[in-house]
Amino acid sequence: MQQTDVVVIGAGAAGLMCAAQAGYRGRQVAVVDMGKKPGRKILISGGGRCNFTNENASPANYLCKNPHFVKSCLSRYTQHDFIELVDRHGLAYHHKTLGQLFCDNSAQDIVDILLTECDWAGVSLHLRQEVIAVEHQADGRYVVKTTTQTFNCESVVVAAGGLTMPKLGATPIGYKIAEQFGLAVLPTMAALVPFTLHDHDKARFDGLSGISIDCVVTSESGVQFRENILFTHRGLSGPAILQISSFWSAGEFVSINLLPDLDVQALLHEWRSEQGQKHLKNLLSTILPKRFIEALISDGSIVDKNANQLSHTEIETLTRTLTSWKIKPNGTEGYRTAEVTLGGVDTDELSSKTFEAKKQKGLYFIGEVTDVTGWLGGYNFQYAWSCGWACGQAV
Repeated sequence: MQQTDVVVIGAGAAGLMCAAQAGYRGRQVAVVDMGKKPGRKILISGGGRCNFTNENASPANYLCKNPHFVKSCLSRYTQHDFIELVDRHGLAYHHKTLGQLFCDNSAQDIVDILLTECDWAGVSLHLRQEVIAVEHQADGRYVVKTTTQTFNCESVVVAAGGLTMPKLGATPIGYKIAEQFGLAVLPTMAALVPFTLHDHDKARFDGLSGISIDCVVTSESGVQFRENILFTHRGLSGPAILQISSFWSAGEFVSINLLPDLDVQALLHEWRSEQGQKHLKNLLSTILPKRFIEALISDGSIVDKNANQLSHTEIETLTRTLTSWKIKPNGTEGYRTAEVTLGGVDTDELSSKTFEAKKQKGLYFIGEVTDVTGWLGGYNFQYAWSCGWACGQAV
């Protein structure tokens, strides 16, 4: 049995950040992970370039039953603190739209920074170690058993992630540990995930795969995002769809403004008076993808006639179609392709300052396993750095 101060379960973003911080405080830290390599979700994120933070990160960019929970950690370790860290390590990165920061070269650079920090802090890393039991002893210490090792420690940090991307080894171990110690776990679902469509909509949009449109997408609850939508073989994806999926429930519609920068009704009246002999299909194809317009004409959503043949009623109907196009998804692609898990360990069970369970001394939960879900665009990584840092100061 190996004696140590802290065992961190999970060698992902939050776990490695926490381990390094605790190590720098002189704590003896062991990180255990069932994978062959650390930071597996980091490595595939952002198309392999890791959108590692967002310059605009604030508590407003997170979903949590308790919206105040993230305020402490995000204010104590900000996106600017993490940028300063990667700058010290000489990371080459670039800015994209909406405050997103990406590695110039590879997501491996972020993993290497975290591993270097852990190495400097004296952290020991144990891979291919599946946790099979966590036991609380009479003396207040914990025993963590893996498939090949047993650790005796003062504190356990559960940074085991959520249920997303099971091909990378995602398991519900974090939720099981929480429930074992009497902590509430809120229902989970896939988030930041593409929509699938009903068969009749799939037939309508057959052949549109690869088409991307800049839109404003609105949920039934009124939440809006402006980014691209993307037609796929299975349904709808793209940044705007991934964002709105976190605010969508089964059976609900989403409303899509296909032309957010135009006064569509005024434009249609202008076409009718000034370009009346031109076919509506050809005019619309100057502002939206032609194949998409043809699909809407073929299913009757758009009338196929000359612009000067449009009645006032038809102009109003067409305006609604183009500015409030409603789609009812069949579902989502689920955890297989989702970026994050919505729900998880109830944050009311945890200290917002240290992430220790309020009714179980020495047991901490950080990262995706908790009921905190960020928007698309580097926000979830920033939460990982912030909560990992905060927990690392206390564990």
